[in-house]
Amino acid sequence: MNELGLFPLGIVLLPTEQLPLHIFEDRYKELIGECIEDEGEFGLVYADDDGLRDLGTRATVVEVLTRFDDGRLNILVEGGERFRLTELTDGRSFSTGLVVPVEDLDDPAETPAVDEALRLFGALREVTDSTVDVPDRGTPQLSFALAAKVELPADEKLTLLAETSERARMEQVQELLANALLTAQRVRRAAERAASNGRVDLG
Repeated sequence: MNELGLFPLGIVLLPTEQLPLHIFEDRYKELIGECIEDEGEFGLVYADDDGLRDLGTRATVVEVLTRFDDGRLNILVEGGERFRLTELTDGRSFSTGLVVPVEDLDDPAETPAVDEALRLFGALREVTDSTVDVPDRGTPQLSFALAAKVELPADEKLTLLAETSERARMEQVQELLANALLTAQRVRRAAERAASNGRVDLG
């Protein structure tokens, strides 16, 4: 258990996922400034009207995109290990808390699920004309690596974050990718129909 500076946000960061953040509040400029200087980590925790969740992701600043004259920053962060928030602490301008790591069970993904998830990911790339890299099938926690490259709702990402079985998580990711592919195919068909005769296919 150790103390970690916390950054509550209305987004969920998955392990290996990279996200751009705009830092403008003084307390978080202080937190991020220390992380940059010390090459340290902070905890990104999902927060909404229901409050702060007790599950989060360690994050590191991988690149400072823009430094503004007033101290604001545009940064790129990457998700690392998951943690469970056990107690909020005080004494700093920004939120802090005691955290413990969340570790996976010894329950690897099954080969057919991995094959299908990679197939769906490739099909989604093709339908959306995406150039995003395909994770290698030997990547540790491949489920996170795949999910991190797809736009997903916060509640779905929180479910993945809480799952400690790579087998179960890969099955969830497989279903999410299948749904995303269906949606992308509908959008593409609608765009093609609209371009050809001005009628949008809502089916």
